[in-house]
Amino acid sequence: MLGEDHSLANEFPDYLDTIKNLVSNDPEFAKETKRYNALDKEIRVLELQGGPIEDEAMVQLKLQRAELKDALYQRLQVEQDS
Repeated sequence: MLGEDHSLANEFPDYLDTIKNLVSNDPEFAKETKRYNALDKEIRVLELQGGPIEDEAMVQLKLQRAELKDALYQRLQVEQDS
């Protein structure tokens, strides 16, 4: 679906407290979360504008978002399990 919100809070509602804790206490996680949110916003804006970029460029943006989301999720799991 175009323009869909893929924010961490939306993607991982069960981890909201962990996300807030890590953003407050882990500068690297906070930095990567900020990067993820900016990338997600960029993709949503492009989708809502009809994707005024090449298809391959959009695929690369989405791949970057997926890889970053996976890394952040792994960090959330480690934190929640400890």
